[in-house]
Amino acid sequence: MPFGGGNKCGCCQKTVYFAEEVQCEGKSWHKSCFRCMVCKKNLDSTTVAVHVDEIYCKSCYGKKYGPKGYGFGGGAGTLSMDTGEGLGIKPEVQAPHRPTNNPNASKFAQKAAGSDVCPRCEKTVYAAEKVIGGGNSWHKGCFRCANCGKGLESTTVTDKDGEIFCKACYAKNFGPKGFGFGQGAGALAHSQ
Repeated sequence: MPFGGGNKCGCCQKTVYFAEEVQCEGKSWHKSCFRCMVCKKNLDSTTVAVHVDEIYCKSCYGKKYGPKGYGFGGGAGTLSMDTGEGLGIKPEVQAPHRPTNNPNASKFAQKAAGSDVCPRCEKTVYAAEKVIGGGNSWHKGCFRCANCGKGLESTTVTDKDGEIFCKACYAKNFGPKGFGFGQGAGALAHSQ
């Protein structure tokens, strides 16, 4: 401990006495000086982030030194227009957009002669609305049981002769018949 009673504060460089001392990364600070270098919020051991000799709250530290780019935003569903100039970050200058010289840049730009056709409505099925089942491509709205109209999923679809059914309708129409193959537990079907 230097002469004069205590260590020097990491912020104001004045003497820090024991009663007002906060220690972080081997340095002493006054309680009133232990604040974020950017937003000036009071810090404690759970909210402090250190970079060399500077202290920050975790939010400002992340903005200044954290990862940049798509997916590293201010939180779920937020879009920030903050360039970080207040934190000493120089904004990146983006090059102007140049269109491609390729005349066929996308395979979706043209409608191919062999494009998928929905077997239910007989209209073209595009990639955004495509569901595959029973060996065919279907519109999401057309991917329903042919018998009861119930919406189907990959785990509930069964097919017969190019048509799709829910498991219940398939079992009822094409499953085994007779004693022990009823509609449910304890049910007895009388078929003539």
